[in-house]
Amino acid sequence: MSQRLALAQADPILDAARATVLDFGVRRATVIEVARRAGLSRMTVYRRYPDGAALIRALMAREFGALVATVDEEVAGLATGLERAVTATVRTVELLREHPLLRRLLELEPEVLLPYVTDRVGRFQVLAREALAATIAEGQVDGSIRGGDPARLAAAVETAGRGFVYAAGAAPADERAAATAELKALVGGYLRRA
Repeated sequence: MSQRLALAQADPILDAARATVLDFGVRRATVIEVARRAGLSRMTVYRRYPDGAALIRALMAREFGALVATVDEEVAGLATGLERAVTATVRTVELLREHPLLRRLLELEPEVLLPYVTDRVGRFQVLAREALAATIAEGQVDGSIRGGDPARLAAAVETAGRGFVYAAGAAPADERAAATAELKALVGGYLRRA
């Protein structure tokens, strides 16, 4: 784990924000409650994060950035770029399906996620796409992944994976397992060099 990631993990303000969001959801998570849980004054929190939205963005960047770092470590030893890209995509989807913050958002406030489906790409999606694009570029060099702009290929894979994440809550466990197998086949078929 990088030193920067380790420092971000140890942030008591973000730890308190995480607990608050898990208890109340994003919309009802206040800076006052986060400060109380962190044992700090509101002004201390505001010095680090100018408003509640910035605090929540930092929390999500920490949580999902750590997820991407975990997946990168897990797939680092795989032989080809294609294996790393497919496994990283599937593993990221699996971890997102299980992530307590994302599950809580889907349970309490799914509308908070809607803009990331219809209007914009969030910081986590950018991070995931960048990591995947680097792996795709490696796979193009080793000959396991077809040609094309790695950023565009990564964007297509991330967009497809996002659908698998959001749809998982509505499916029973056996269907989720089948969907995971289909995602693996989809990504492998899309990226594989012909």
